[in-house]
Amino acid sequence: MGVSRTVVSLVVVVAFCTGSLADEWPQWMGPDRDNVWKEDGLLDSFPASGPKVVWRAPVAGGYSGPAVFGEYVIVTDYVTSENVMVANFEQKKFTGIERVLCLREATGEPLWKHEYPVKYGISYPAGPRCTPNVDEGKLYTLGAEGDLICFELATGAIVWSKNLRETYNTKTPFWGYSSHPLIDGDKLICLAGLEGCHMVALNKGTGEEIWRAESAPQQGYSPPTIIEAGGVRQLINFNPGSVNGLDPETGDSYWSIPYEADNGSVIMSPIRVGDLLYIAGYSKRNALLKLDMEKPDAELIWQDESRRGLSPVNVQPIAVGDTIYGFHQDGQMMAFELPSGKRLWKTAQPIGKRAVQTGTAFIVKEKNRYWMFSETGDLMIAKLDRDGYEELDRTHILEPTNNAFGRDVVWSMPAFAHRKMFVRNDQECVCVDLSADVSTEE
Repeated sequence: MGVSRTVVSLVVVVAFCTGSLADEWPQWMGPDRDNVWKEDGLLDSFPASGPKVVWRAPVAGGYSGPAVFGEYVIVTDYVTSENVMVANFEQKKFTGIERVLCLREATGEPLWKHEYPVKYGISYPAGPRCTPNVDEGKLYTLGAEGDLICFELATGAIVWSKNLRETYNTKTPFWGYSSHPLIDGDKLICLAGLEGCHMVALNKGTGEEIWRAESAPQQGYSPPTIIEAGGVRQLINFNPGSVNGLDPETGDSYWSIPYEADNGSVIMSPIRVGDLLYIAGYSKRNALLKLDMEKPDAELIWQDESRRGLSPVNVQPIAVGDTIYGFHQDGQMMAFELPSGKRLWKTAQPIGKRAVQTGTAFIVKEKNRYWMFSETGDLMIAKLDRDGYEELDRTHILEPTNNAFGRDVVWSMPAFAHRKMFVRNDQECVCVDLSADVSTEE
């Protein structure tokens, strides 16, 4: 793989440890992969002129959210001279460069970058999908065509790299490699291929394979999830043909339940509520499982009930008690209860006056309220409960620069850290101060 890299030396002023990440956002959905923001001292409403913009940094195309750790902000993007927006519903070939950009958290100035040539043949080819992952001084990135790289975070030096598509002799999924890798101990767990290697565990320090497991008719996009049930830790493998409980140390199977996905569209990470596990995907597919609390096993309670639950596409739902909040594939925000799956309410308000297909607003919980970033580029503060959605305030952050279903969108998950929000479109990454005592002047 042809590579060029620019590295700027800097002094490491952050102690790299995984035990105190409450104010960091080192991976997809935050330090605990639960979309919960734990910081204090945040504003209650937005100033009339909007929150203070700390910095703006130029970036190119991509759906991947930033990762934030200490003095570093990491963003991945795709640079091409071709108009990729014309091919969102096709699989045309494009040639360009994927980049890993490391920015200074305080100013947005570039610290180092790594770039490599890549040919895209995916639908929605704007750029990478997966949020970078920071762990113990290392940075892990996964590109849309399967380029998996481990860096030294401080310098950008490559520790190891491999292409998952080539290594596991498979095709890139229709929407690209989109399943956010999971770090578990000394393992980096990824979706990789199909027959016998749908999920793999690699040594995070060397990239060498530890185990491979499971087969699937298509790869899908659901990120690996680890729970504890039945007296053991279980790695949940949700793929377009089944949902499985595995031993995360060996990849051996504890249990498996068939699941039929439409068009390989399993995107959400499974949600565990007590002894229940909820999964769903496109075309009103869904399933509720009951976990055995005495041994590692599960049974199906109900499946493919079109009037129960919700079928998410772009937005990871969030559970609070026995209630799950999220966006249905038709763009309606919904709440439903478990175990019945009964829908409690629905609204299009976070996106607009009416629901739009795959309407998207990312949901992050902070104490008893929620921060929501919508595809329109708006940031909202809201309350969610069993009675409905209450919008407390809204402000516009950045412009939608992509297109979907004939409308302009920004489909990138923000990072919330250091009392700030970090979010990108296909032109810039923006840092916005959300602390309670900040001036509104830029």
